[in-house]
Amino acid sequence: MSLPLSLRLVSLGLFLCLGTGLAHAAGSADAGAQVFKKCGACHTATEPMNRVGPSLMGIIGRPVATFAGYNYSSAMTAFGEDGKIWDEERLSEYLMAPKAMVPGTKMSFPGLKKPQEIEDIVAYLKTAVGQ
Repeated sequence: MSLPLSLRLVSLGLFLCLGTGLAHAAGSADAGAQVFKKCGACHTATEPMNRVGPSLMGIIGRPVATFAGYNYSSAMTAFGEDGKIWDEERLSEYLMAPKAMVPGTKMSFPGLKKPQEIEDIVAYLKTAVGQ
């Protein structure tokens, strides 16, 4: 049994859109290193050292609000109480609008508005695991 032409075209369009989205979602660690300069006044990603904000070294896969020695806001601590992990999806959402995701966070940065910058910075943070 053959599918009607309109259904085949819709299926092909969905396939092409999903395939393009997946290829685009990878991000560039090199470009992300440049985007990270916006974060560098408050964070480091290559050293286990806190600044105004916590170190982001090894953040992908780390439980929320757990970097040693950093005094997290009560809002961020409460956000992480149920065992949330900073995975790529959660971090991407947070980077878009930190105060919307965690009202009361100490992070004053309004967020990254360009999806490509978010993809790139996540790619960079995946590689920033320290020395």
